[in-house]
Amino acid sequence: MPDRKPVSTIVFDVNETLLDITGLEPLFQRLFGNAGVLREWFAELILYSQTITLSGLYTPFGDLAGGILRMVAENKGVAVHDGDVAELTSLIGSMPAHADVKPALTSLRDAGFTLVTLTNSAPSPSPTPLEKAGIASFFDDHFSVADVGMFKPHPSTYQLVADRLEVGTSDTCMVACHIWDTIGAQAVGCQGAFIARPHNSVLKAPEVPKPDFFSEDLIDLANQIISANFPAS
Repeated sequence: MPDRKPVSTIVFDVNETLLDITGLEPLFQRLFGNAGVLREWFAELILYSQTITLSGLYTPFGDLAGGILRMVAENKGVAVHDGDVAELTSLIGSMPAHADVKPALTSLRDAGFTLVTLTNSAPSPSPTPLEKAGIASFFDDHFSVADVGMFKPHPSTYQLVADRLEVGTSDTCMVACHIWDTIGAQAVGCQGAFIARPHNSVLKAPEVPKPDFFSEDLIDLANQIISANFPAS
């Protein structure tokens, strides 16, 4: 195992990393007759969030999510109404946590790490999605890209966390199930921890940083991070 600088802060992506987006599948099954369109919609959502940032623009992630739903539906010749978009918004705000989240967060918190979130979603009033999922209390702080008006993986989003916490990016480790997120974080000096949720894999290509930690289970990933920072004497 390569030598790594100890980190003090673990930064978690939220959507799909902590919260299970498969709860949205019934809506896509109803609208399209195919729950798998969820994955097409989500990929387009990420594509256009990054497009907007590269173009120097910004619109809240929730508004973009509704717009992408309408766009995907139009491409498929499916009618989407305001009530469908409202249902999507409601479901996004009520996604459950993956089963491995609470045990992993407990281990990291008990080990002494500062735990925070960094999400593309805009801040929401209480009860927040993390409160509804029963995991908000594990975190010391929550950060949204809305504060910089740019979506991940723009460097300013990761720098936002470091600046607010008054630490260096090298003092943080980004945990995400999206390889573009760990790549972005590692590019500005963070460590990257990749959790391989279904339909998410590591990108293997020249000059692309590999995650410092990798697992298909968040509990195991947490244990790897703990072991690397507190090696047995």
